[in-house]
Amino acid sequence: MKIRVFPAAFRNTALIAASSAALVAGTSVAAQEPLKIGMSFQELNNEYFVTMQEALESAAESLGAEVITTDARHDVAKQVSDVEDMVQRGIDILLLNPADSVGVETAVLAAKEAGVTTIAIDAQANGPVDGFVGSKNYDAGYKACDYLAQQLDGEGKVALLDGIPVVPILQRIEGCTAALEEYDGIEVVDKQNGRQERTHAMTVTENMLQAHPDLNGLFSVNDIGSLGALIAIEASGQDIKLVSVDGHPEAIEAIKRPDSAFIATSAQYPRDMVRLGLGLGLSKYWGASTAPSEIPIDVSLIDRDKAADFSW
Repeated sequence: MKIRVFPAAFRNTALIAASSAALVAGTSVAAQEPLKIGMSFQELNNEYFVTMQEALESAAESLGAEVITTDARHDVAKQVSDVEDMVQRGIDILLLNPADSVGVETAVLAAKEAGVTTIAIDAQANGPVDGFVGSKNYDAGYKACDYLAQQLDGEGKVALLDGIPVVPILQRIEGCTAALEEYDGIEVVDKQNGRQERTHAMTVTENMLQAHPDLNGLFSVNDIGSLGALIAIEASGQDIKLVSVDGHPEAIEAIKRPDSAFIATSAQYPRDMVRLGLGLGLSKYWGASTAPSEIPIDVSLIDRDKAADFSW
């Protein structure tokens, strides 16, 4: 049986009531004038975001709503252009997954000026957004690195694989650093940007391993980067423990292997995230006064024991 851990946000009765009212209202109006929902992704070359897209399309279909999705490919200028195009096409609700939390503000302002309800998804966006739904990223970093420190018996040298300049990534690094600082015997010896990309993270990890042949542990801000780091670690033959964030299917498979350097990931719930984001967007669009401005979603540490029963 697969584990389905429903986030605490689902127990927010005010949100449930507001979302239910919005869904009812939206469904009745949809028969006359279907809603247009736009979602701008920072990338779609990652199963995490593809899973979000699938969940959004399924939810929108149940509403009879039209969906427009775009892929910024980590280019904030393209993302701004994509959003402006969707606004011109008459979207009612924008779900925005920023490629850059600061640089995307121009897109947020364009949507606001056009009267589009905007909900930031996964990463917060600068500007007048109507709401935000995302994981507890500080907790994700903290849980992964606390587990890493425990598995190292509180001693050793650790390196960090950073990522793009969005709030969740910064929070994961903050949480990880806070956890490691609780162990006097742990020393952070390096931090470099793996760009959350498999190939680049592999190259960066190779360089770190050459610079620190006595490295004991590595934290990556996402699973795709970790999979690249894992290749470098296994090729080096060094005994290094690897932890990460996401819950990506490939990462889960790697964690399952008894001899794997990949020992745990702080799992997110992308389907729940986009469903809650859409619910919040509908609530705001239909004027629900009790809808919250932010919905934080819990994360779960998945180690080898839990990996067999976990999936998005």
